[in-house]
Amino acid sequence: MDPRGTILFATVGRPHYGFDLFSIDLSANLDGESNNKWTDKDERRLSDGVSVNFNGQFSDEDQSVVFVSERSGSARIYAKSLQNPKPDQIPNISDSLFYDRPTLKNNRLYFASAHESPDQMFKSWSAVYRTNLDDAETVRLTPRGAVDYSPAVSQSGNFIAVASYGFGSWKGEFHELRTDIVVFSASDPSNRIEICAGGWPAWSGDSTIYFHRVADDGWWSVFRVDLPESFEDFEKSAAATPRRITPPGLHAFTPAAAHDGKLIAVATRRRGKDFRHVEVFNLETNSFHEVTEKLNPNLHHYNPFFSPESRFLGYHRFRGESCPGDTRIPHLERVNSPMSGLKMLRINGDFPAISSDGNYIAFNPDLEGVNIMKSDGSKRWVVLKGRTAFYTSWNQVEKGAIYTSIGPIFESPKATVQIARISFDLAHLDGRDDIPSKVKILTRDDTGNNAFPSCSPDGKHVVFRSGRNGHKICM
Repeated sequence: MDPRGTILFATVGRPHYGFDLFSIDLSANLDGESNNKWTDKDERRLSDGVSVNFNGQFSDEDQSVVFVSERSGSARIYAKSLQNPKPDQIPNISDSLFYDRPTLKNNRLYFASAHESPDQMFKSWSAVYRTNLDDAETVRLTPRGAVDYSPAVSQSGNFIAVASYGFGSWKGEFHELRTDIVVFSASDPSNRIEICAGGWPAWSGDSTIYFHRVADDGWWSVFRVDLPESFEDFEKSAAATPRRITPPGLHAFTPAAAHDGKLIAVATRRRGKDFRHVEVFNLETNSFHEVTEKLNPNLHHYNPFFSPESRFLGYHRFRGESCPGDTRIPHLERVNSPMSGLKMLRINGDFPAISSDGNYIAFNPDLEGVNIMKSDGSKRWVVLKGRTAFYTSWNQVEKGAIYTSIGPIFESPKATVQIARISFDLAHLDGRDDIPSKVKILTRDDTGNNAFPSCSPDGKHVVFRSGRNGHKICM
C-alpha cells in the first residue's frame, strides 16, 4: 500500500536561487586589452525568468539552448531559441523527477535521469539516456547496475564521456564524489573504456577530454587527457597520464572546452573572493581572462558552456532585480511526488512541523526566530524574533505551544544551546504580523548543547539531543 499524506521539507537556499541562463559574445573581447571592456549590457539572457533554469548547452550557433527547468514542479528538459519567447518542453520520461546536463546533437538528446530504481540501498539512481527526437524513442546507455553522471558528447556526436561511479553503492563521500571518466561509442555504449579518475567531462573535438578533480595539493583543478583518433585504439589510452591545466592557488571546476583547442571556460573560486565566477583560460598563452566578475561581481556564476563554434559563452546565475521574471517567493511550493497519494511541499524556511490538527506549520525563517503559517501558505506570523533558533516541534495536545532550540547551530557538545517552549494564543492570529508569546527556557545554560526537541503524543514529555556528557546523545 502506497503511503498517503503530506511531506513538508526545506531545500537549503532553493527558494532564492532564481537561476536563468545567460550568454556573452566572446568574438571581440579576448584580444589584448579589449577583454576589460565587458559590461552587464553585453550579457544576454537566454531563458525566460520563470522558475529555476540551469545546466544549459547550446544546440547551434544562433544561441538556441537546451536546459533544465523546474517550472513544472520537478526538473524537466526544455529547448528555447532567441526567436521563441517561451521554451518548449522536450518529450521526456514521464515518471522521471530528475534530469541533468542535457545535450542536443544530431537530433538526439543525451541526458542524465534518475527514474529507474537501483538494485540496492545507498546507490544512486542516476544513469545516462539518449532520446531520438524523430520518434521519441529513449534508450538507456548506462549498463544496468552502473551509475553515470554528467554526459558529454564529442564534436561529431560519435563519442560519449561520462563521470561514472561504477557498479558499487555510495561510499559516503561528500565534498568529492570519486568518479571515473568513462568513454564509449554512441553506436556501441556497451563497449566502455575507463580513462582516469575525474568528474564533469567536456570534449574538445573528438579526441581531447577536459575534466575536474582535486589535485594532490588540495586545489580543485582542470585536467586534460588526449585520446587516439580511432576508437579501436581507445583501450591503449587507459594508461595515458592526464595533464594538469589550471595552476594551484585557485579552485577551478566544471570545465567547458572550445572545439578549436584554444580555450576552456571554468568556474573559479579565488583566494579572497566571496563569489564563484566564470573565466576563460587561453590554452596557448596559459592565461586567464575574467568574464563574469566584470559583469556581475557580487553574484555567483555556474557551469559554463560554449556554442559549437565557440563564439558564445553561456552560464547560469541568479537573475537579479534588473531582469524581469519571477520575483515572488511563495511560502509553500508544490513539488511533484513519485507517489500519487503523497503530496510534497517545499517551505520557504527551515525545519517545518505541522500542528496536530493540520491547520498550521511552524518553521524557522533563515534560522532566525520562529514563524507559523496557515497550512495552505496563505498567511504567516512571527512568534519569536531576534533569537537564533532552529528546529520546531508542536505540543500534540496543547494548542499554541511549540518547542525549539535557541542558540548556534552546528556547534560543539559544550556550546550553550537551550530547549525553549513558546506559547501563544491562537485567537491572536488575526491581521497582525507579530503575535504576543511567552518563551520558557527548559534547560540550564550549563548543560551544553541541547537541541532538536520532540514532544510526546500525550503532550507531557520532551525528548531532545544533549551534549551535557561531552557527546551529543538523546535525553
